[in-house]
Amino acid sequence: MSRKIAIIGLIIILFVSFVFTGCSGNKKVLNVYNWGSYMDPDIIEKFEDEYDIKVNYREYPTNEELYIKLKSGSGDFDVIFPSDYMLEKMIKEDMLAKIDMDNIENYQYINDRFKGLAYDADEEYSVPYFWGTLGILYNHTVITEPVDSWDILWDEKYSKQILVLDSQRDSIAMALKRLGYSLNTTNDDELEEAKQSLIEQKPLVLAYVIDEVKNMMIQGEAVLALTWSGEAVDILDNTEDASYAVPKEGSNLWFDVAAIPKNSPNKEEAELFIDFLTRPDIALQNTEWVGYSTPNAAAYEMLDEEIKSLESYYPSDEVLDKCEVFIDLGEYNNIYGDIWLDVKIAD
Repeated sequence: MSRKIAIIGLIIILFVSFVFTGCSGNKKVLNVYNWGSYMDPDIIEKFEDEYDIKVNYREYPTNEELYIKLKSGSGDFDVIFPSDYMLEKMIKEDMLAKIDMDNIENYQYINDRFKGLAYDADEEYSVPYFWGTLGILYNHTVITEPVDSWDILWDEKYSKQILVLDSQRDSIAMALKRLGYSLNTTNDDELEEAKQSLIEQKPLVLAYVIDEVKNMMIQGEAVLALTWSGEAVDILDNTEDASYAVPKEGSNLWFDVAAIPKNSPNKEEAELFIDFLTRPDIALQNTEWVGYSTPNAAAYEMLDEEIKSLESYYPSDEVLDKCEVFIDLGEYNNIYGDIWLDVKIAD
């Protein structure tokens, strides 16, 4: 009898183990690939709790690395966050799935000014995530002259106190706008001039960086930095010594968007996640944590008036009118890459 009881007990244990293992094994896993420090971790936890979906969250440093990873098929991603020009490139190369906007109910809260833009004119492949400008962050306790031109990043008196983004489109854009050219130029002479200008600047540059800007500026290792407005706002919140400016020659108005790779195995869950991120309360929480400008009109209205009045966070139309949006340059993407490589390896 004791032997039978033992066998029955073992069967029960195995059955319970099978049931729980099966439930765990069948739980949906959503693979999200995003920029570094670009989403409040608590939001991921909230989504997992509300929908019982596990989020596998990874980060990348540049659009180009995202593209290479996706193009090579080395990652099964469900939600990605490319910038405007990279989204356009991916659409052209049939790398993305169309989003069923009927499943993105919170899309109604996106500001109309950020809908139907050139990179996704028919609003089929993306939902705006964050936006901002490219500009100059500077320590105003050291730099007392006006910071209103890109020229200051070529000023020899600030040698080895300048940080430049290790991002080919952004840094080449800086040089092109300084020279009076479009940041989307495909003119070989203009691009060669921009390259030589960046090579000329190189001895003055302390470092080419991405996420290091914040700590290096706060710690006083540099006094000038080419950076994105959202990064600048985060730094301004942590020090009283910094200011941010968009140069008079103009700059980049950029957008990062949520999109779904064509080979996503979990498109329904991916759309659910994008809709969740677009919900006003979640969008508000995210913009307050990340520090970048939200395209969500309802979330914007809930922000503190002090934040809404910050020119670095929500610039005036006058500033925005001088800015350009990046477009996909086709074969010239490779030329921009070659230019940046030439700059980086120049003596």
